[in-house]
Amino acid sequence: MTAVTDEDHGKGDGTGKPDGRADGRWDDGLIARRAAAAEAREAEETAPPTPAEDDAEPQVEAYAPADGPLPTRLDALRELVGLSRARLDRDTLAEAGRVLDEAAARQRLSSRHTVIAVAGATGSGKSTLFNALAGAPISDTGLRRPTTSQPIACSWTDGAAGLLDRLAVPGRLRRRPHPGPAAFDETLQGLVLVDLPDHDSAATEHRDQVDRVLALVDAVIWVVDPEKYADAALHERYLRPLAGHAEVTFVVLNQTDRLPGEAADLVLDDLRRLLDEDGIALGEHGEPGATVMSLSALTGDGVPELREMIGRFVSDRTAATRRLSADVDAAAARLRKVYVAEGRPGLGERAREEFTDRLADAVGAAAAGQAAEREWRRNASRACGTPWLRLWRWYENRGLPGSLDRMGQALTPPEEELTARQRVEQAVRIVAADAADGLPGPWAQAVREAAFAGAQGLPEALDELAVKAGAPGASKRGGGTETGRSTVPQLGGRPPKPPRPKWWPAAVLAQASMTLLQIFGGLWLVGQIIGVLEPGLVTPALIMLAGVVGGPLVEWACAAAIRGPARRYGQDAERRLREAAAGCGRARVLDPVAAELVRYREVRERYVTVTEFSTTGR
Repeated sequence: MTAVTDEDHGKGDGTGKPDGRADGRWDDGLIARRAAAAEAREAEETAPPTPAEDDAEPQVEAYAPADGPLPTRLDALRELVGLSRARLDRDTLAEAGRVLDEAAARQRLSSRHTVIAVAGATGSGKSTLFNALAGAPISDTGLRRPTTSQPIACSWTDGAAGLLDRLAVPGRLRRRPHPGPAAFDETLQGLVLVDLPDHDSAATEHRDQVDRVLALVDAVIWVVDPEKYADAALHERYLRPLAGHAEVTFVVLNQTDRLPGEAADLVLDDLRRLLDEDGIALGEHGEPGATVMSLSALTGDGVPELREMIGRFVSDRTAATRRLSADVDAAAARLRKVYVAEGRPGLGERAREEFTDRLADAVGAAAAGQAAEREWRRNASRACGTPWLRLWRWYENRGLPGSLDRMGQALTPPEEELTARQRVEQAVRIVAADAADGLPGPWAQAVREAAFAGAQGLPEALDELAVKAGAPGASKRGGGTETGRSTVPQLGGRPPKPPRPKWWPAAVLAQASMTLLQIFGGLWLVGQIIGVLEPGLVTPALIMLAGVVGGPLVEWACAAAIRGPARRYGQDAERRLREAAAGCGRARVLDPVAAELVRYREVRERYVTVTEFSTTGR
């Protein structure tokens, strides 16, 4: 092997380095250049990013698994809000819209970081605990109140600038932990700790900042002291409304160094009791829920245990997802009253049939069927009756003031139009009430509005049907309609006269024969009386008697034979008018109501999807 001499080291550009390289590394080919590039990449990966690069391009990892429940729930909630805008007011959907906006904003930011707020009342020692966790006096502490006037953030790693911008934490109040065990704790890498102003501060702007930041952070540490742990303002304004966020909640009893003996355990047990009354699930025995513990931030007793719990919480990297899931649960709970119905609302077959019966009654379908049956019978009796009886009926119906037809027309009650309209309105009210029964208020109102809007003009349309069907008393009952532009289903045309059975000609011929026998026997008798024919009363009398008796017998037989066809003809007329009225009511009332019910079922399915994977059991 050839040794490298001092002269060889001196070759190059006179720098005393091989090939003129100032860094003293050997570079004589492709392998060396690849090794240098690999070292450069490794240096870039291990070197911490500068603040400018961190702020410009924060690292963002996958927020949640693509097949996780949260994206599905958010999509369903977004569809639910979109489908409900036409039925629900803006205030009702405001909270759901806010949750969607905040979820979208949080998912655009770093998922490597977990933002935890430290909140508490005046004098609870939250700033002292904040400093103890950070390992440095970052937040001011003292006797003057309020000590903390603006949120102060401490970030263990870079890349959280976007999250702090979202919280509106000024750049001058963004800190890093003091170099030491707390700063280099691997489990805390990704932690962003925020010290909040006092939630019970006399300054209104301080309370507003607390409310604003609490709605945006991933988790919260509530610091309470032995004097104010049962404060109604804390429980009623914060803990109770946020009971569904138990999995991202820490409740810390601070200042236990002030409690003698077993008093700390007694106060802690009472605090757990109050939290249970607030509806906050306690994370005991391995169950998910809020973490409750006691410590002394001043003496450091219990702080390492809290830091360890926070480390496991941050390392899990699911706090943001659990917070958003709890927000979705809270929004769904608020919307429950406008989406969850009592029972199984809808239009059943019985309600539809009853609605059809009421419309048929209003349009006079039964009366029309009876009139058609009577007309069939009358035509049959005219064709098959004796000439003398037909002549007498003609005389009665020739238009005299006392005729039966005139009397039937005069018996039409003047309030019939009002009665028919009232029946239609009553039918619409009843079917709307049946369809809306059990529905939430907004959707019940939408169903009623659809029914009443479709009922506009329904009495006139039904009256037009009755006129076309020839129902008794239906002429101009609705004040007249424009038949040329009618959209009412047609009845298919009713024949002007009932159809005649095939046996009618034979019956007519038999009746004519009986009449001829009467005439022939009568003329025979007259001829004998006046002496034109030879006397003999038996034969002509028998012939005349056969005609007189045979005519009513033929008429009676025909009346018995036409009873069934007449009834079927009347039933067919009633059925056609009933179906036409049902079709009109279905097109104007039932279909719009059914459409509203379909819309409700659609949003109800979206709501079920939103609540299906609830993390709080709401």
